[in-house]
Amino acid sequence: MSGRTAVTLFSGGRGGASIARGLLRTPGVDLTLVINGYDNGRSTGALRRYLPGMLGPSDFRKNLLIHLDDRDPLRSVLERRLAAGTTPAELTDLAGLPPGVRAAVARDLDVFLRRFDSRSCGFDLTDCALGNLVFAGAYLRLGEDFNAAVRACARTFGSPAALVNVTNGENAFLVALKQDGRLLADEADIVAPQDAAAITDLFLLREPVTPELRAQLAGGPAEEARRVLAGLRAEVSLNPEAANAIRDADLILYGPGTPHSSLLPSYLTPGIADAIAESRAAAKVFVVNTRDDHDVQGLSAPDLVSRTLSYLGDPGNERGTVTHVLSHRSPEAPRVPSEILDGGVWAGARWVTADLADAERPGVHCGPRTVRTLTGIADEAALARAR
Repeated sequence: MSGRTAVTLFSGGRGGASIARGLLRTPGVDLTLVINGYDNGRSTGALRRYLPGMLGPSDFRKNLLIHLDDRDPLRSVLERRLAAGTTPAELTDLAGLPPGVRAAVARDLDVFLRRFDSRSCGFDLTDCALGNLVFAGAYLRLGEDFNAAVRACARTFGSPAALVNVTNGENAFLVALKQDGRLLADEADIVAPQDAAAITDLFLLREPVTPELRAQLAGGPAEEARRVLAGLRAEVSLNPEAANAIRDADLILYGPGTPHSSLLPSYLTPGIADAIAESRAAAKVFVVNTRDDHDVQGLSAPDLVSRTLSYLGDPGNERGTVTHVLSHRSPEAPRVPSEILDGGVWAGARWVTADLADAERPGVHCGPRTVRTLTGIADEAALARAR
């Protein structure tokens, strides 16, 4: 990649972090991370229930801190999980932060704590990441505008990457159906250990699943569950910042991570497929995980690419939504049929295999090695287009 190169990476919480760090350390790369806010794990779910209308901040916090090492004071402060019994007064110890950053963090924490002091409504601070409370304070301070809070926290945390929510901030709740019609009622269920039945459907709902809805769908046919859930869909819209980052990218990456919780939900956003089709990017690369996750039971690597193409409305890849697939060469990685490995092509996309794993961190891509391979793919694609 020569000159300034705009890279747009669809990512989740930590799945693409090593690749993002590698890209940030590559001279000439301008990186945009596009993620969604449907996370509602234990403490994040509690925070979303406490502030109805707010999306989940956890993946945004994680991505805004990827440029910092574990010893950085800001990372230590914002990633700190609050112990049981933590009082609001104990949250104001921000020792070690530079004065300007400390003032901005304290300002947004103070906004959140004023709300908490006036109406805690049984909300328990236990296990909350302090950075999520800073994010919540920014959200409240900026008129409950989630995307404005993302931009504000990016400035506060000094992120060198542009971080963009895929939508305009509409609140929505992620649920899934398994092959036999069983409901996975939230994002936390989707990423949890589960049986081998494949996930077949994802929905973004206007409201969280209630006990009554669970009971209504329990044991019923999958088709009936699909019909009911389709009637409860939330209306979301594509963030213009995300659309511009996609269209103006020289390289688009469909990053690794938990597909059904972090990645595929982003591709449900209306308009995103057209933005990808209109992009100037010569290479649009699907990066396969280095090993299976709980949510991909029974799915091979081509199955995972096929899911992405299907969610982006291009099941046959006629629009060139994916130009290349990059997978790790290992028996622990999602399976790649031998005929694809031998031929190097699948559904019109070039299939590239390489040794991509970090030997010291199982399941994680080696950032420098993966970025070098992606650079080669991007340069080759750009050269081929110029001929």
